[in-house]
Amino acid sequence: MSMLKRVLLAASTSMLAFSTFAADPSQVEKKFELKDGSTVYVFKDGKMGMEDKFGRSAGMKEGRIMETKDGQKIMMKGNEVWRVESVLPNRSNRGQ
Repeated sequence: MSMLKRVLLAASTSMLAFSTFAADPSQVEKKFELKDGSTVYVFKDGKMGMEDKFGRSAGMKEGRIMETKDGQKIMMKGNEVWRVESVLPNRSNRGQ
């Protein structure tokens, strides 16, 4: 095997390992259902990400006030779209 192939194999293996580490659903501390049907995920580090009412990860501006189904107000902290994508079911089927 050539040196270039070995380097490419090592790089792709480490990228796969990193993506597996990033897709850790145990990092979700809380979930809030919003009045508009979307869901906000709060991760253990306090940052948040959003899933729209259709089950897709969605962006949300930091600092935006959102209202939960029960009338509670929460403020968006962060915009962890990639983390939400990693915890959603069937993420491999998205975009097809």
